[in-house]
Amino acid sequence: MRIRMAAFAGLVLVCLAAAPFARAQQIDLPKGADDAAMAGMAEQLIAKYANDDHDQYLDNLARLQLVAGRYADAQKTLRAMRPSLANVRWEIYAHAKAMNAKPFDDAFRQSFREALGKLDDDAAYRVIWSFGTSVRVLQNALRDALDRHKGATSLSINDAVDLVRRYLSVQAYSSFAPLIAELFAEDDLRRYIIEKDIAVKTPDGGTVCALTVRPRHAAGRLPAILNVTIYAQPENNLNEARRMASHGYAGIVGLTRGKGCSPDQPMPYEHDAADTATLIDWISAQPWSNGRVGMYGGSYEGFTAWAATKRMPKALKAIMAGAPVAPGIDVPMEGNVFWNFVYPWPFYTTDTKTLDDATYNNNARWNRLYHDWYVTGRAWRDLDKIDGTRNPVFDRWISHPSYDSYWQATIPYKNEFAHIDIPVLQTAGYYFGGPGAAVYYFNQHYRYRPNAEHYLVIGPYDHVRGHSGTLGLLGNSIMTNLAGYDLDPVAQLDVDALRYQWFDYTLKNGPKPAMLQDKVNYEVMGANVWKHAPSLAAMSNHTLRFHLSGNRLSRKKNAGSVALTVNLADRSDADREAPGGGVLDKAIDTANAVVFTSDPIQTPAELSGLFSGRLDFITNKKDFDFNIGLFELTANGEYLQLAPYWARASYVAGLTHRHLLTPGKRQHLEFKSVRLMSRKIGPGSRLVVVLSIIKGTGQQINYGTGKDVSDETIADAKEPLKIRWFADSYIDLPLWR
Repeated sequence: MRIRMAAFAGLVLVCLAAAPFARAQQIDLPKGADDAAMAGMAEQLIAKYANDDHDQYLDNLARLQLVAGRYADAQKTLRAMRPSLANVRWEIYAHAKAMNAKPFDDAFRQSFREALGKLDDDAAYRVIWSFGTSVRVLQNALRDALDRHKGATSLSINDAVDLVRRYLSVQAYSSFAPLIAELFAEDDLRRYIIEKDIAVKTPDGGTVCALTVRPRHAAGRLPAILNVTIYAQPENNLNEARRMASHGYAGIVGLTRGKGCSPDQPMPYEHDAADTATLIDWISAQPWSNGRVGMYGGSYEGFTAWAATKRMPKALKAIMAGAPVAPGIDVPMEGNVFWNFVYPWPFYTTDTKTLDDATYNNNARWNRLYHDWYVTGRAWRDLDKIDGTRNPVFDRWISHPSYDSYWQATIPYKNEFAHIDIPVLQTAGYYFGGPGAAVYYFNQHYRYRPNAEHYLVIGPYDHVRGHSGTLGLLGNSIMTNLAGYDLDPVAQLDVDALRYQWFDYTLKNGPKPAMLQDKVNYEVMGANVWKHAPSLAAMSNHTLRFHLSGNRLSRKKNAGSVALTVNLADRSDADREAPGGGVLDKAIDTANAVVFTSDPIQTPAELSGLFSGRLDFITNKKDFDFNIGLFELTANGEYLQLAPYWARASYVAGLTHRHLLTPGKRQHLEFKSVRLMSRKIGPGSRLVVVLSIIKGTGQQINYGTGKDVSDETIADAKEPLKIRWFADSYIDLPLWR
């Protein structure tokens, strides 16, 4: 649901691989990994190590010198490097080790205080963040490396440097890990005023818990940034509030009712709109507040920002939502088809006042549950009975299979969007929990308020990178490849920098972020360029129509049809491993599907926007759940995902009311995807549409009786689902040319 800072910092430390070397030399591998053995190997490497990349050379040399005990030399090397906050922790460590006359603990405290005392709040925050990994993570990384080289008597220089770096991380962090919490708190006390576990009463008698962090030496009253989350993790929540304060804001993290110091029962989604409005009113009444509040957050926290706009409290002046969820739109269902993977999430978020990681991460339990449900063919409503543990939140959700008043009460609905008169910025990705809800919010806001100031920034990211970006706080790239696809260089996105540019613009009258050149700002995959459009429709200027003719995507409309039969009672595929699944992959899953393929594209083509179409068919059931997968089949035989669309046929006309099909009657469904795409298609590529029926362990199974799908069982399958797709069916692709 949300990326954690500690995980990022761990990646910074353990995933830096040494650069390749011009000549393959070998270094003797010591029998043990003790201090003397590793120091000896470091000495060998110092004598032999070379690298044409000067920055990488100095970075690795400094690490080798530290392990070799050449602390003064390491300090000189670190000073010779280009100034970087990423090096400060090593400068602190090297300085402490060089002070031989003092016990290490005292020397490290002195070195830390001296280093951070020279930094402003923003830089100090980044340095503190860089320390944020656990010794256990580093020990596991070192153990993995040692296991990988088990039995070897020598290593390449490349592998030897990597091993020394991992060893250094373990030794250094083990030495100062007991000290840093105390030092962080000391630095906080000097810079900030921190108030924890503030119980804020709501008008209906509930309680929400809040944390505030404010710059200690701020001049006058401050604008505030609020993040409201159900993820009650004290360390991470403090990090979030501290980050806001480091930019000169009052930083506030509020928790969903029932979390943290709130004595109430946690309930996702239901109270967040009213409770967030209460928090904003409370903030604006504080003596340190200047009455201007902005909200930001990703995933659930993006939802709470939108939930606040349902009430539009007077002090709310701007929001920034990253890959937000929209209850009833894309969680816990999309296209009115419920997801299985959300089943454990209520345990994770409501079992305790913090988070129930042990239960949520018990993948064996959940995989067994989904498998058992699928094999036995029991009703989807019986998931908790099969699991043996009540899940009242989940049961509450599935009692609302349409987008009814229950879901409508959680976020703005229809004309409520017209009252959102504040600037809005959303970030999102094309993939894996991507832009579905972001597109929904964007479209609804402009539909009901055409003069809205609402921006969208979107590119080849997944759910997490869609709200956290691909660059870390130290300027390092967190992601260069997404599920097999290498990102274009320009696609690297610094969401942290964009966030504070945005709030400086909306809360402090600063300049508008340069990224926001128009309402829709999107990266064209394969073209290595950002483009900008005044609307989603303006991302394209032409429509490319393909008819589903036989097994071909045809530019011409032809007569004929193609049949699909799916035995919904068949469970012989229970242990099937589906092929493909990556953004770029060697294969795709064609189970329970008809595949349509175009002729090769002769000239480059840019597909940007939302695809749509019409399905013309006859079926023998009252309903079915289907998926449309759209791919580029490249000239070298790889499949690149463009965009998916899935839905329950009876809800394609609208999410609020079910319209059952008439068996045996020719009918049609007109649809429009909710997931954006932007891709430059190369010459020789083909377009592929996989039109499949949803049947597996990942989602509900719609047996087509017309009953509530949660109540259907395998006994309702009866005769196989039969569909005849007519060639009047087509796919419309948004083309820019």
